[in-house]
Amino acid sequence: MASEELQKDLEEVKVLLEKATRKRVCDALTAEKSKIETEIKNKMQQKSQKKAELLDNEKPAAVVAPITTGYKVKSSNYGWDQSDKFVKIYITLSGVHQVPTENVQVHFTERSFDVLVKNLNGKSYSMIVNNLLKPISVEGSSKKVKTDTVLILCRKKVKNTRWDYLTQLEKECKEKEKPSYDTETDSSEGLMHVLKKIYEDGDDDMKRTIDKAWVESREKQSKGDTEF
Repeated sequence: MASEELQKDLEEVKVLLEKATRKRVCDALTAEKSKIETEIKNKMQQKSQKKAELLDNEKPAAVVAPITTGYKVKSSNYGWDQSDKFVKIYITLSGVHQVPTENVQVHFTERSFDVLVKNLNGKSYSMIVNNLLKPISVEGSSKKVKTDTVLILCRKKVKNTRWDYLTQLEKECKEKEKPSYDTETDSSEGLMHVLKKIYEDGDDDMKRTIDKAWVESREKQSKGDTEF
């Protein structure tokens, strides 16, 4: 029943209640009056609830910023140089100057550093450098973000010392590539070592050339002819 009809019934019951004189009739009308008032109250509550629901539905949905996890990329595009106080590593990352400062994170230890750039064009970039050639000052080291570049400033623990390599591993690899000469051996043994390495690394033509030269050299030595 509509609220308007219930309200009319209530008014009529009130009029009848005012005119009634018998107890039984008064009790029946009073009970009906209470019943109608309860129905009206319930209708009003339902109406208010529906109105609130309609208002909620009209509100725009909450805008949630997308969480861009992306994927992590290891960066190896860098160069380095040094001054008396710092070893400077230049990491090239296009657009890195446009990300929030807090998205560029660097962690230093005495012999390492790691860099993490979050949410750069939907990706995260990382670079980890372990076993630095020499110790650095963690407190004195820092980072700077420049156009398309992250500059890592590793403060040398002992200033005015020269770093020939960035890491200990790089130093060891470079030293392995150098021909090892025994300083106590004469020059002929050093030359033999070089020839041996060339022979081992050379192709068949190179090996035949060295074999021929070796045979001719031995033949001349056996004849007393020391010219080569």
